[in-house]
Amino acid sequence: MPRTRSLPLALCASISSLALVAGCGTETVAAEEEAEASVGPAVPAYVSRPDLTAPDIEITPAAGAPEADGTVVLLGPKSEGAPLSGVLIVDETGEPIWIHPTESRSYDVPVQELDGEQVLTWWQGTSPVVGMGVGEFVVVDDSYREIATITTGGDLDPGQADIHEGRLTPDGTALLTAYVKVPADLTTFGGPEDGWVWDNVVQEVDVDTGEVLLSWRSLDHVPLEATKSELPEDGGTEEAPFDYFHVNSVSEDADGSLLVSARNTWAVYDLDRESGEVLWTLGGEESDFDLGEGVEFAWQHDAERQADGTLTMFDNQSEPDIGPTSRGLRLALDEQAKTATLVTEYLPPDPDRLAGSQGSLEQLPNGNVFIGWGSRPFYSEFAADGTLLWDAALGSGDNYRAYRQEWTATPADPPDAVLADGAVHVSWNGATEVDSWRLVAGDDEASAEAGEPVARSGFETELPVDGDPAYLAVEALLTDGQVLGSTVLGD
Repeated sequence: MPRTRSLPLALCASISSLALVAGCGTETVAAEEEAEASVGPAVPAYVSRPDLTAPDIEITPAAGAPEADGTVVLLGPKSEGAPLSGVLIVDETGEPIWIHPTESRSYDVPVQELDGEQVLTWWQGTSPVVGMGVGEFVVVDDSYREIATITTGGDLDPGQADIHEGRLTPDGTALLTAYVKVPADLTTFGGPEDGWVWDNVVQEVDVDTGEVLLSWRSLDHVPLEATKSELPEDGGTEEAPFDYFHVNSVSEDADGSLLVSARNTWAVYDLDRESGEVLWTLGGEESDFDLGEGVEFAWQHDAERQADGTLTMFDNQSEPDIGPTSRGLRLALDEQAKTATLVTEYLPPDPDRLAGSQGSLEQLPNGNVFIGWGSRPFYSEFAADGTLLWDAALGSGDNYRAYRQEWTATPADPPDAVLADGAVHVSWNGATEVDSWRLVAGDDEASAEAGEPVARSGFETELPVDGDPAYLAVEALLTDGQVLGSTVLGD
């Protein structure tokens, strides 16, 4: 399949040997220390799936509580010592639906659309430099079967897709980012004349063919002097290139241009899709817009244009610290008058929730806003006017982006069931439509009778067993009583 381009092991090894120190400076180091310090007690053990654990998520209502609206929350928790490093889908109460450990840390787990079908995507690969990655984006269907991987091409070797963006477009393309080290004169920053920097690459790749339709490099359009970062002591070498730009999101604007967020210039750039020309810059040292009161953002992530014309982002305000807290922002841009004004500010419940890295803001269909707090292990939902509705604590680890979206899935594997202590403990990792469970028991399959349904009670449900039947099966039922899947115990 043309979409599948695996990451060569030799490439991983060569890149790992070249880059050993974070180009992000103290930002990602502090974030990792912060996340690892937050690791709390684990997590429920499941009789039917003893190999799986998940964070114990605590929901705190504020002006409201999470509604059971058919959506799920999608996360990629990670950090040393956390109960799960991988992909996690939970319901509105924080109860796990799909627990998927991964060999490497996973980033960015949204529901997207490919060829008219819902798919789930996430990044996998290696992180030879803290805060960056080389790898690919995995695409799975609604049975969790891998159907594609997407990565870089053209003048970049395959397998260099960075962690920060893997956005699918309605045209069957993917927007990707990558980091490439290049020589540069850094004497302006007190560094070496024969120094090195990270050039930031944005690619648009045809998902089916792998053809690169656009390849944009930051150094061709944004000078080093635009950075807000300081060159670390002994930085700017080939082993530790200067991270002057740090691209962390790419999205489509309403007119088809691309919005690129660069953390280390405190700016959002609007790019012409054909030429790569920067049409305008919002924020930073070279802003084309006058920033109104309360607008100035710093170290931001996830800049996106919304249907009402506003621009939203996650404003980290850290690292190093600039403001008192991270926040979500909604801005109104007047592209004729070149002004940016604050529409809505989304503030956390604690006044000093500074996220040194990562973070996301999602516009929900009902007008609410969903925020993932990045290196701080929380996610929250807000009303349209900025009122906090509820806040959730992961309890441990950190998370790149958080999403609340519709997702319907039936795993390819059957349910897991274990008979222990006079009851069947049953779960179906990833199934989203199970309403209840039912035992089928008897002397043999032909004479076995179905019992009364028992409502699903979270990831794992316990079904009491009468006597010692020779034949025992369990069925997963939809709300209308139809059988969605089944397992015969002992098979």
